[in-house]
Amino acid sequence: MASIQFAPYLMLVLLAGCHPSNSSPTASDETDSAMAAATGVTRVDEGKGPREQRIIPLATMAGDVELLYGDPEKAGEPFVMRIRELPGAMVPPHSHPIDEHITVVQGTWYFAQGDEYQPEALRKLPTGSYAFAPAGSSMFGFSPDGAIVQVHGVGPFKIHWLGGLATLDAKDAQTIFNFTRGSRVQVGDRKGTVVEGYASGKIKQYEIESESGERFMATEQSVTAR
Repeated sequence: MASIQFAPYLMLVLLAGCHPSNSSPTASDETDSAMAAATGVTRVDEGKGPREQRIIPLATMAGDVELLYGDPEKAGEPFVMRIRELPGAMVPPHSHPIDEHITVVQGTWYFAQGDEYQPEALRKLPTGSYAFAPAGSSMFGFSPDGAIVQVHGVGPFKIHWLGGLATLDAKDAQTIFNFTRGSRVQVGDRKGTVVEGYASGKIKQYEIESESGERFMATEQSVTAR
């Protein structure tokens, strides 16, 4: 769950399928395609059929999502995928219409269940940790240093953002965001360029590409123009 690439989810898959709002993101009754806005979605199973054996080692991910098995958007079809969470990524409260099984395969992921983003509720999940979120339950997450999570379940894997979701492509993005795509910005001592923006409820953040080419997420409050 998105670049939730708020996302690149989504931020991955977990930040995909946006619904622009009039002045700020608002809740929607719709469930959204988890792949609609994710970038770098690739199949890494060499096109094998559902009953074919496969071994797929963990490797450096260039994109947001790797599909290891099945199609997450097909109803009744089992799927397995890996999601790259960028450093600093906050995944706002959301839910899925299916049971979600989450395994942290690289880095550390922080996860909690609830309708409101509450940092104190987040549970630390180091590499090897497993989490389960039943269908319809609300959840949120945080990736301070970047992580790769492996998600499996039975499709369709859709996302409902409790606070709605808007990106820099929203018609009224200028009333939601302080920066536009391509803005040269600074976060602490890091300099970079805005690649995308995500807003859901009270959470507003940007995907930024640093001068060294690495990407990270930053809240609007932490970003200044340069």
